Amino acid sequence: MNNPLLTNELLPRFDHVRTEHMETAIDQILSDNRVQIASLARQDDPDWDTLVQPMQALEDRLSNAWSVISHLNGVMNSDDLRKVYKNCLEKLTEYSTELSQNAELCAAYKKLAARPDFAGLSVAQRKAVENTLRDFHLGGVDLPADQKKQYADLSRELAELSNRFSDNVLDATQHWYKQITDVNELSGLPETALEGARQAARQRELDGYVITLDFPSFHPVMTYCDNRELRREVYEAFVTRASDLGPDGGTWDNTPVMAEILKRRHALAQLLGFNNYAERSLATKMARSVDEVLGFLNELASKSRPVAQQEVAELQAFARDNHGVAELEAWDIGYYSEKLRQQRYDISPETLRPWFPVDRVVPGLFAVAEKLFDVQIEARPDVETWHPDATAYRISRHGEPVAWFYLDLYARQGKRGGAWMADCRVRWRNQRGQLQLPVAFLTCNFTPPVNGKPSLLTHDEVTTLFHEFGHGLHHMLTQVEVLDVSGINGVAWDAVELPSQFLENWCWNPESLALIAAHHETGEPLPEDLLQKLLAAKNFQSGMAMVRQLEFSLFDFRLHAEFTPQAPTNPLDMHRQVRSEIAVVKSPEFNRFPNAFSHIFAGGYAAGYYSYKWAEVLAADAFSLFEERGIFDPETGHAFLHNILEKGGSQEPMELFKAFRGREPAVDALLKQSGITDEAA
Repeated sequence: MNNPLLTNELLPRFDHVRTEHMETAIDQILSDNRVQIASLARQDDPDWDTLVQPMQALEDRLSNAWSVISHLNGVMNSDDLRKVYKNCLEKLTEYSTELSQNAELCAAYKKLAARPDFAGLSVAQRKAVENTLRDFHLGGVDLPADQKKQYADLSRELAELSNRFSDNVLDATQHWYKQITDVNELSGLPETALEGARQAARQRELDGYVITLDFPSFHPVMTYCDNRELRREVYEAFVTRASDLGPDGGTWDNTPVMAEILKRRHALAQLLGFNNYAERSLATKMARSVDEVLGFLNELASKSRPVAQQEVAELQAFARDNHGVAELEAWDIGYYSEKLRQQRYDISPETLRPWFPVDRVVPGLFAVAEKLFDVQIEARPDVETWHPDATAYRISRHGEPVAWFYLDLYARQGKRGGAWMADCRVRWRNQRGQLQLPVAFLTCNFTPPVNGKPSLLTHDEVTTLFHEFGHGLHHMLTQVEVLDVSGINGVAWDAVELPSQFLENWCWNPESLALIAAHHETGEPLPEDLLQKLLAAKNFQSGMAMVRQLEFSLFDFRLHAEFTPQAPTNPLDMHRQVRSEIAVVKSPEFNRFPNAFSHIFAGGYAAGYYSYKWAEVLAADAFSLFEERGIFDPETGHAFLHNILEKGGSQEPMELFKAFRGREPAVDALLKQSGITDEAA
């Protein structure tokens, strides 16, 4: 029992976890589980206590070990860890398929569901069993033996291909960098970005400055750098990552990986009786049909594209009339958009940075959550973490702990890009009546503090932090005690973004901004004139932003809905087709966006990227009630907590939304919030 991944502790012992513990732990747990499952499946008259509770215990033990391994692979990646992760992933995929195709176990669950006293179980318990039976079907339990094997092979290959896709993107992103010794080549870059580039050079033991493809480095170059040729070079390196073109063309090319993923997803969907993978994806979502999703996306596109076209025309006229640029290229859009924003609103993200130091924003975020949901959050520096950047926190209510979470905010070598929330522990009550509290991982990639100065965030980064914390609250504030539907477990994928996008609204209100923003040197609040400029600029180019997200959503959904093995869709061709119909900004021929679109090829959003927009509608409509009653109205905050956050996946999301809002959601609230109205068009 010296293996820290096999101990039953609430908070992982990160100081003690070693790579050599990982595969050993997974092997041990899988072996134990297989023995237990064989016994559980053979029961004549299974009930909740003799079947589901022990199955949940097995699932929890495995999840507790794998969550740590998976997390460390994302935030402390190394060659050794990558190899172990890949080995474990193969074993877990095989086990998962084996479990979902266990006809004897499925029959035991069916016996349980047929019991006269099944109706007497709680709503959460019944939902867990219904989901399990659905997942048995989706896992191929009803297939004949030869097709079960085919399903298992496809699942194993898909897991391996998705992991390879992710590794290729990480390697391509981290391999490319550009050293610059003449600071004049970086004119226009704000001091925070220059300091970050100096630090990146020092880390590589180089002189001058280093630009990388990590977002905190890439984004300032595209937004502020006066050097058009450098912008083009960095843009090209970014949009050709993991492809056949660009500076590392062919080295980590995901083109064949995408083709193999799409082929296998389609085959897997057809085995289960679906026409395509988009239909398979919707089997666990709020949206009811392919046509409903396409209709939803196309409705938003038809309402927002005229606004986006108007915004692009304004940008082109501005660049031509004020800067003599005859034609805007893709690497000019961010740069001249920023200049137009500054001219129109006299504000820039850099202007605001000094008012958003991490050591003010994080406590401000906690204060917002405390006011809304009646909780208390405190740092616990005594708890072991995986890196000095990471800190543990405890959430309490009325002095009683209800959850824990870890915050890891800064970009670094070996850490996957982007921002995400993942569960570390799930809230549930075991057979002995003991309650396991939920624990979450919250990860971002902000610019780290340099030379003793605090990390200063852009307002966009503040919004990102609120977004991920919204996911975290959904996981941590659940009151459900059934593992399979607790927190984010069992929540339909197109509803899981509701709490995250909902919480973003508190980044835009004067009352909440007073808690988040204070100057990093003087402590003074955000001046009224800057506040008004921030709010005035909120919907700057919101049509362009909406169309861009709809482009990603339609590309993903159509790619999976229209795929046929006879004439396999090339992702690049599909992307160009969707862009030709919806995009308002011209893209260069060398753009290979699909090759690094990890959300859909490696991140669980396959035929589901539309979920962001779907949930944005829910979030905007939910927030409109706070706009009516006050953003910190206790009764409304409690209603959201009670009907959405506490319920987790224990009921259908539409039922929960209607319980909170009193009706079904409508797109109008999102369009209004984005400033996209008939008058605007």
